[in-house]
Amino acid sequence: MWLRSLRLLLLLFSGLQADVQEKEVRAMVGSNVNLTCIYPEKNSFDLSDLFVYWQISVPGQQETVVAYYLSGNSSTGHHDDHYRHRARLSLEGMKQGDFSLLLSNVTPQDAQKFKCLVFRKSLGPMEILQVVITLNVAANYSMPVVSIPSAPSQDKELTFTCTSTNGYPRPNVYWINKTDNSLLDEALQNNTVSLNERGLYDVVSILKIQWSPNVNVGCCIENVLLHQNLTVSSQTEMLTGTKDSITEKPTETHEERNRALFSILAILAVAVAVATGWMCRSRCPGRSGTGTRRALEVPGSEAQVGAHRPHVTRTHPPRCGQGFCEMPRGDVGRQLEN
Repeated sequence: MWLRSLRLLLLLFSGLQADVQEKEVRAMVGSNVNLTCIYPEKNSFDLSDLFVYWQISVPGQQETVVAYYLSGNSSTGHHDDHYRHRARLSLEGMKQGDFSLLLSNVTPQDAQKFKCLVFRKSLGPMEILQVVITLNVAANYSMPVVSIPSAPSQDKELTFTCTSTNGYPRPNVYWINKTDNSLLDEALQNNTVSLNERGLYDVVSILKIQWSPNVNVGCCIENVLLHQNLTVSSQTEMLTGTKDSITEKPTETHEERNRALFSILAILAVAVAVATGWMCRSRCPGRSGTGTRRALEVPGSEAQVGAHRPHVTRTHPPRCGQGFCEMPRGDVGRQLEN
């Protein structure tokens, strides 16, 4: 009964239309979106003087009321279960001329044309605002997965399969010859696009081409709404008849990377040790000090010098630190002269 009354009221008001504003909005599946409907002039409104309707129009079907506010009500209402608890009008916002609709948890079924209608009861009633918003809904497709033939024989055709899931809207599928980046004939491919339980699209594309020694093709999934192209290339070495990975360059194994890392660390350690020894040798000479040098300058044979050595007492070797050498206490030179 209420729904019939609303439609009758809208029919009566339809003869008094304001200028229509049109816009497009894009939202991702699962996100929240604000469909703006704002009175162009700064003005405050009395809620008891307003009728506000949000509805969607489907060609060949009756308009569906998403949310509404009627003069004298203390809250907004909903008639479609699909939008119950998901579409919300702000009473405080409407007082300031903001009749926007907040739509939460966007689904693919929300890809519709939404119409905002605002009437003032004191003017007749008369329509003072009409905004039509086209909501475009999108979802990212998964990265395509390409399966390649295993050990194909030279007298058979090659079959490649490309799969991608959970995207929206319906995709375009292309197969590319990676040798020259040209598009392959669509007659060579067979595409199956279906809606899953979430209302999103899954796609499976099968490509059949003649055998050749080296084949490198790519599968491209295009999401026109998001201006997004997801491309995966697959190269098979048909000469050996083995199945290759999707990557175009061979990857090193974990053990090879570890061996290379240990080799680099060993080279760095040797370099640091050599540099440290050279610095210590240049800054810390091995001779004992000035006293010892004077002792070696005493004229005579080595035996004479050796004769005096019992009188030389050095309890501790010189200690070298960073950039200096500490000599043992005592005047070694004086002992040699005695």
